[in-house]
Amino acid sequence: MYDRETIELVLAALAEGATQAEAAALCGATRQTVARWAAGKLPRERRACTIVYRETIREVPALDAEERAAYEAAMTENMLLRAVLDDLKAEGCAPASMSNARKTALGERLRAATGLPLREITAFLRISKSSYEYHRARPARDRDADIRERVSEEFGASGGRYGYRRVWAALRARGVRASEKRVRRVMRGEGLEAARPRRRRYSSYAGEEGLRGAPNLLLVDAARDLHDFSAGRPGEALVTDVTEFRLPGDPRKVYLSPCIDLYDGDVVAFACGTSPGKALVAEMLEGAVAATGGGFTLHSDRGWHYRTPDWVAGCAAAGVTRSMSRRGHSPDNAACEGFFGRLKVEFFFGRDWRGWTAEAFIAELSAYIRWYREGRLKAFREGGRTVYDTIRGRRRRLGLAA
Repeated sequence: MYDRETIELVLAALAEGATQAEAAALCGATRQTVARWAAGKLPRERRACTIVYRETIREVPALDAEERAAYEAAMTENMLLRAVLDDLKAEGCAPASMSNARKTALGERLRAATGLPLREITAFLRISKSSYEYHRARPARDRDADIRERVSEEFGASGGRYGYRRVWAALRARGVRASEKRVRRVMRGEGLEAARPRRRRYSSYAGEEGLRGAPNLLLVDAARDLHDFSAGRPGEALVTDVTEFRLPGDPRKVYLSPCIDLYDGDVVAFACGTSPGKALVAEMLEGAVAATGGGFTLHSDRGWHYRTPDWVAGCAAAGVTRSMSRRGHSPDNAACEGFFGRLKVEFFFGRDWRGWTAEAFIAELSAYIRWYREGRLKAFREGGRTVYDTIRGRRRRLGLAA
């Protein structure tokens, strides 16, 4: 008989792409036994639990004519306030303190965004219709003509990944003096918007306890769920995980196993492949040990890769101290999850990958990671101020790398 933890380890391996033969080798079971587990023929104590959610419907009482008019006026003002929030951030002031010319420019954007009639726009902005029409007829002066082209160039050079702060930092590095507010205004006007993360889909996955676990060494206060994702020197504490990419033109998935240094977010080593097997994480571990000399703390989630005898033995041989997230606590590995989020927003989402093979994709992914280390500007806190530099450039500047 196989215990529950062994079965969970095998099912986790199958869920992450391992073949039935590879999963069977983890516990010494036959492939037929693994096939029965995969088909749902499990011990009786493993029962599914269904949670039913109910929606509460509240009835809105009927309104008389006067109340409905007040309600519609409030809704109109609320719509305008919501539409103007982003504009207020770009302009840096409230409508009451704007000049009539700026109110008119804002009013035109609000009309396009909300479709409301002009009388409601002018009433909201506290500007007369005659003043509004006067300023709308005047030709607008481009206050940012001197930096508009340079901003577009820096945004394009980043592959559309930079937001206004990093575009501003890139301009300063090239001797162009302009405030962050101006850069933000130009990017907004030109429609230069950095890639944003997609809304996450709900997942009920609660993790696995599994075999050969390890304590969470990064957890500082369990009651408040506080972690220490920092390191005093390079190569002291690293985090790792595995993520996958689905390509529309290739039935194979691409898997990435990186090792991230908590000192400054450097990608110490990584491995890519079309199989999420033990060889993938073994290659990553070998690269991390070669780059740092071993003897570091390595934190991971409770994936089956990090609970196999080969992984445990490999870490022990290199003097690597294992640390693992708690069961069902994905934020315990937030440092690595954050890297995956930036990677997929800046590199993967929003691009057309039709026609790409797995091999070509791996080459492109490797090039992005090199740029992430050597070309991407990152914000560092030094001496109480924010400094923008590349990860490798900062290490050379501080004498931590040749």
